[in-house]
Amino acid sequence: MSGHRLTEIAKRYVLLYISEGRMTRFASFAALAAIVFLATPAAAGSTLVAVAANFTDPAREIAAAFADKTGDIAELSFGSTGSLYAQIGQGAPYEVLLAADDERPARAIEEGIAVEGSQFTYAIGTLVLYSADAGRATGPETLRDPEIGRIAIANPKTAPYGAAAVETMRKLGVYDALKGKIVEGSSIAQAFQFVSTGNAELGFVALSQITGNESGSRWVVPAEDHIPIRQDAVLLEAGSDNETAKAFLDFLKSPEAAAIIERYGYASQG
Repeated sequence: MSGHRLTEIAKRYVLLYISEGRMTRFASFAALAAIVFLATPAAAGSTLVAVAANFTDPAREIAAAFADKTGDIAELSFGSTGSLYAQIGQGAPYEVLLAADDERPARAIEEGIAVEGSQFTYAIGTLVLYSADAGRATGPETLRDPEIGRIAIANPKTAPYGAAAVETMRKLGVYDALKGKIVEGSSIAQAFQFVSTGNAELGFVALSQITGNESGSRWVVPAEDHIPIRQDAVLLEAGSDNETAKAFLDFLKSPEAAAIIERYGYASQG
């Protein structure tokens, strides 16, 4: 990688930190100076990837496998799909988007901030009603219990899993009775945190968040109770000239990545 490329990466990281409010302008200039000073030619490439919060663990494992295979780095940033999309619209320098839906990648192409023809489904998510208490979440009848406590969901306006949770409750005819007990997390990760810490008795979370965890209780929501949670990836215009960004998306379609995705409770399209 050329020194010029490293300098551009440094600038993008600083802009990202500023956009997230994680760095003062003075500190950002100091950080940029340090990064540029340390930058030396290297073979490794780098790309900045925005990842839906529900895909945190598999994304980290995929990024590690990608680095092992190619020597290149996929730097991951996590959040709800809605908040990540808002950041992209405000100029955050992401080069790849791994969304929790298929609507925002399509919108990104329509709005000219993503590369036409680059969108594809990398995973299909599974919604689960989960409780940290054994025997509590047993099926749809759990939601009809008049003694039910607080229920955590991701913000349905920004997180597809939250929208799927609301759709499920409406289909079961319990939403009106439960809406006063709903607590919203900014993302599916925060919704899970509410349940795992006992701040909510129940929560609609992603199966991937509890795969391999035998504690508590769960009911896997039938796929027909809500629209499919298709999670699409897209190459953003900021990464249109970055071969590492393109290589990461190609790797996401590989059998190696598909095996990781499926192990975390998703259906893979790879």
